[in-house]
Amino acid sequence: MTETANIQLIGVVGSPYTRKMLSLLRYRRIPHKMIWGQPELVLPTLGLEMPRPVLLPVFVLPDTNGDLKAVTDSSPIIRRLEGMSLERSVLPVDPALAFIDYLLEDFGDEWVTKYMFHYRWHAQADADNAGTLLPLHFRVNLPSEEHEQLKKMLPERQISRLYVVGSNETTAPIIDASYRRYLKAMEAHLQTQPFMLGNRPGAGDFAMFGQLTQLVGFDPTPRAIAHKLSPRTVAWTSLMEELSGLEPGDGDWNNPDDMPETLGAILSEAGRVYVPALLANSRAVKAGEKTWEAEIDGARWTQQTFPYQAKCLMWINEQYRVLSVEDRARVDRILAGTGCEALLLGNV
Repeated sequence: MTETANIQLIGVVGSPYTRKMLSLLRYRRIPHKMIWGQPELVLPTLGLEMPRPVLLPVFVLPDTNGDLKAVTDSSPIIRRLEGMSLERSVLPVDPALAFIDYLLEDFGDEWVTKYMFHYRWHAQADADNAGTLLPLHFRVNLPSEEHEQLKKMLPERQISRLYVVGSNETTAPIIDASYRRYLKAMEAHLQTQPFMLGNRPGAGDFAMFGQLTQLVGFDPTPRAIAHKLSPRTVAWTSLMEELSGLEPGDGDWNNPDDMPETLGAILSEAGRVYVPALLANSRAVKAGEKTWEAEIDGARWTQQTFPYQAKCLMWINEQYRVLSVEDRARVDRILAGTGCEALLLGNV
């Protein structure tokens, strides 16, 4: 029995990270069983302990002894799956390109998700939509009385947590403007090639896809914006759902020494908004401060300190540090002028 034979994935339709990983498993043709539901309810039925923290999705994977364990966090799980099999890899072989893919994945997971969470709960129409549908994703035959209770309780709880991603009346225009620029950058880039780094998808594609399943496929306000500004992104999101029929080749990755100019606009959006947030958050974590404040896109941004994103910055630098001098120079050329170079090594 192969290590991948027992893979189970527990998650919900409304979770962008669940959709990220389900699409990746399909593309990589890794056998798996998808279980729609709450891990808190599913794992006890499998005789498994809850991971800490509980994040969506939860994977059930064999440990080194062959015993099944529940694990979370999509990015390290992607690398673990690569260790099981290199067939149809989502990680570029070229070290410089692999670093750019890592940066794009982090941007998708940690900033594009701000668009998703903000739009879902900021406006009443979107909150009503989510409050109505999300409980039914857990259980489509939910009794009407219980459904009505959850329709009221879920939005109240999630709206009260908007501060976690920095969404408030002051930052709402920043998030909205960033989302619109991101869509325009995606529209231009998808005119040149079908994926972020060539003719085959990388981990960064799946990270962005996961968030976009919600932004263009579930929540009314960002969906309307996307249909107006970037029909290619809307179409791309649908295509990314199921890529098992794509036959990738080694030559389908971009040449890091000849990258399309359109990628620069996506990286520049990360440099414009995500980089200052990462740096300010990291400084706050080091200082033991519970909140941080920074100027982002010309406006004041205040947010709760997020230790995990301090780790994200550390991991980005670890990825950069292991590159050869030549590969660092190639990365530097790609990032030059985007603002992302401020993340690296001595600049942190």
